[in-house]
Amino acid sequence: MKLQRKNRLRATALGVIAVSSALALTACGSDNNSGGGSTGGSGDKTTGAASSVKCDGAKGQLLASGSSAQKNAMDLWVKNYMAACKDAQVNYKSSSSGDGIVAFTQGTVGFAGSDSPLNPQQVEDSKKVCSGGQGINLPMVGGPIAVGFHVEGVDSLVLDASTIAKIFNGKITKWNDEAITKLNPSAKLPDLAIQAFHRSTDSGTTENLTKYLSATAKTDWPYPPAKKWAASGGQAASGSGDVAAQVKQVNGAIGYFELSYAASQSIKTVDINTGASAPVKATAENASKAIAAAKIAGTGKDLALKLDYTTKAEGAYPLVLVTYEVACDKGNEPATLGAVKSFLAYTASADGQKLLTDASYAPIPAEINAKVLETVNSLS
Repeated sequence: MKLQRKNRLRATALGVIAVSSALALTACGSDNNSGGGSTGGSGDKTTGAASSVKCDGAKGQLLASGSSAQKNAMDLWVKNYMAACKDAQVNYKSSSSGDGIVAFTQGTVGFAGSDSPLNPQQVEDSKKVCSGGQGINLPMVGGPIAVGFHVEGVDSLVLDASTIAKIFNGKITKWNDEAITKLNPSAKLPDLAIQAFHRSTDSGTTENLTKYLSATAKTDWPYPPAKKWAASGGQAASGSGDVAAQVKQVNGAIGYFELSYAASQSIKTVDINTGASAPVKATAENASKAIAAAKIAGTGKDLALKLDYTTKAEGAYPLVLVTYEVACDKGNEPATLGAVKSFLAYTASADGQKLLTDASYAPIPAEINAKVLETVNSLS
């Protein structure tokens, strides 16, 4: 089985020369790689940030793929890590959580990024490539899922869970609908059709959005939480970057994506009426207040978190996600184990986590992050 996985890793390496080249350029100052989106001018974040990287002899090529939600954070991490560890090359292909988990359970990547923890079947599948072990969830990136909108003449917008659900479920179709005007009495909302954009492929961002809607507006969102978009209607786009690009371009558009995409493209975002004394803005700080209340739901070395989407705490933005790096607890490929441990130790380090706020993400709470570092160091 390990020989088969090694062969697959070699085959995949040959197929990602384009990705490798893009990331090599990133290390030299470019912000572009596969998966779209932008780092929002992150090219100057390298200074001093790589000083805490411990290469520990890491060398060769480490392939990884998955969540586009963490792409902008991963761009920064890869750039700094490769600047410090000259003998190692990390290639992260930004696609979707679903694609990343498939690649991981097929043994073609050293780790995967996913906005939702492995489900029981995926854990079982991972045992085929994690010799003597299994895939585990390591929370690494937190942040708000922004609901971005583009309505000319409207600079701020408040929505609650019910109106968000009705919009994405096709029950509210005009921007001057009574439900929206009631929440925004001073806004001049036009008689304009709403064009709602969602993800076209299986997406952890979609799953977290639908977990939020299921928990807070079940009557208006009658579908179970899922990576695959369930509602009819709307328009689909591939990846958070593409959804954000559509919202940026189309008057009347609304969509959902990580705050870093809204920040890098200057897209206005919805404030959510949670029932607290004031609507809550989508900011990394406000997301951190919600993520800080998360509980570890995994067992053993698995650090999957349970989030409270129904929070009404003052200043806590409830529509959040945590992106996990999925790795083998045991049975990692010897050729890439050193790079996996070294790279993930950097992303979970104080310096690595500090970069997240600059990129409009939220660092993982310190108590949980300490357990992540301990687990990363124990990978074998």
